[in-house]
Amino acid sequence: MTIVNRRQILAGGAVAGAATLTSGRAWAQAHDQVIRIGVLADFSGPYRSTSGPTSLAAAQQAVEDLGMTNRGIKVEVIQGDHQNRPDAALALARRWIDQDGVDMICEVNNSAIALAVANLVKDKDKVQLASGAASSALTGPQCTANTIQWTYDTWMFSNVVGGASVRAGGDTWYMITADYAFGHQLERDVGAFVQKAGGRVLGSARYPFPGTADFSSFLLQAQASRAKVVGLAMAAADMVNCVKQAHEFGLTRRGAQLAGMIMFVQDIKAIGLEAAQGMLLSEVFYHDLNDRTRGLAQRILRRTPDNMPGQEHAGTYSCVIHYLKAVMEVGVARAKASGLDVVTMMKRMPTDDDAFGPGLVRQDGRKIHPAYLFQVKTPAESHGPWDFYNLKATVTGDEAFRPMNEGGCPLVRG
Repeated sequence: MTIVNRRQILAGGAVAGAATLTSGRAWAQAHDQVIRIGVLADFSGPYRSTSGPTSLAAAQQAVEDLGMTNRGIKVEVIQGDHQNRPDAALALARRWIDQDGVDMICEVNNSAIALAVANLVKDKDKVQLASGAASSALTGPQCTANTIQWTYDTWMFSNVVGGASVRAGGDTWYMITADYAFGHQLERDVGAFVQKAGGRVLGSARYPFPGTADFSSFLLQAQASRAKVVGLAMAAADMVNCVKQAHEFGLTRRGAQLAGMIMFVQDIKAIGLEAAQGMLLSEVFYHDLNDRTRGLAQRILRRTPDNMPGQEHAGTYSCVIHYLKAVMEVGVARAKASGLDVVTMMKRMPTDDDAFGPGLVRQDGRKIHPAYLFQVKTPAESHGPWDFYNLKATVTGDEAFRPMNEGGCPLVRG
């Protein structure tokens, strides 16, 4: 029997400890060379189809399209379900940054969550690219240097749909509004643009959110107003239910036109063309818009074949593309050390991708690209399961989004 004395044990322990320490340093060095992107989205709730799995696929597609592996940069894309709860989302985002080495958080299709995460990434010097959040406060009074709002916002939707509808003759409006901050902001913005274009808002009805399934009383109020346009300041399942019930009431057959303030191709799919036909809406991406959008949609569709990529998914693709281009410019080590340095580079570089074409990121964190006014096709006009829109107008980025000097963002000089 071999006898091992205490000195030998201690010596062996020291060697083992040294090996563990060396291994730990090697792991940490390798860990520091990986760019980690967290897709914080709705993977199980009411916005799953416009967010969730297809946004994750869009982020993964962006990494593939840029060929990051061939460029010698390792990128990991992870997912997290925010459950539409700011407390849960913030706890997850904090863990991602503090424990999992996440450098950039994107999607965040909930304005309250995006505003909370904006403060977190500012404190931690990381990056948020809000490709799903709609509140224009993100580039207004609550803007921060580490967050960019990428895809759309309430100001843009209201501007494009409200102004264009009045110019087309829809000069009297009635609003049906979700009774919480998101709906209230949409209603205010739409009213301002309708009045600016020479129209009038005759009234509004606010329904309890969440939990409203029967919109009949609100539709009757809209019908009684005799407004030419009924604006719907709502989203997701509420929008689907309200439009279907408006069709059953025969609201549009009596001469009123429905205008969806925030709508997605997935909403039209759920409603059906029979009920949705003739609606006006705005999107910043449509899969059948041009050759670049068609190619991008098909690449993402291979990953999620049951869900056509929409504007929110396109925004996630686009922001990941531009973020990784900026990472390549500043270098991985610097990108991991300072999110602010990456965002500063993103604002210096022009944008260009298959989702939106050429564009830019302004000083206030607003990504600029064109927006489009669409009218939903009739069933007879549609030639396929996702062929939904006729293009009515193209609005340049400078015209579509709020002027930078009107937003109140403290980052704006002068």
